[in-house]
Amino acid sequence: MEPARDEASTEQFLAEIADIRLKSAGRHRQLLRLGAVLMPTGIVLGIVAWFLAYNTDSALEQRDAIILALIGVSVSVTGMGLFLRYSFGEFLRFWMARLVYQQQVGAAGRPADRPAE
Repeated sequence: MEPARDEASTEQFLAEIADIRLKSAGRHRQLLRLGAVLMPTGIVLGIVAWFLAYNTDSALEQRDAIILALIGVSVSVTGMGLFLRYSFGEFLRFWMARLVYQQQVGAAGRPADRPAE
C-alpha cells in the first residue's frame, strides 16, 4: 500500500471514530458516569448502616440500619450494571469500527500476488 494512501485512510478512520464518539457522548456517557457514582455511594450507605446498627442496642434502629444497608447494596449493584453495560458498549463500538476498518484496508490494500494472511 502506498504511504500517502495509508495515511489518508488512517486519518479517515480516526475521523469516523471521533464521529462515533460524538454520537455516543450524550445519554450513554451520562449513564456511564451515573453508574460510576452509584457504586461507591452504595458502599458508603452500607458503611453508614453498619455504624448505625453497631452503635445502638435498639432492635428497631438496627432494623432501620439493615434496610439502609440493603438499599446500599441495591444502589451498588445498579451502579455496577450501568457502568458495565455502557463501558462494554463503548468498547464494542470501537472494536466494531476497528474491525470494519481492517476489513476495508485488507480488501483494498492487498496486492493480487500476495496471499491473504
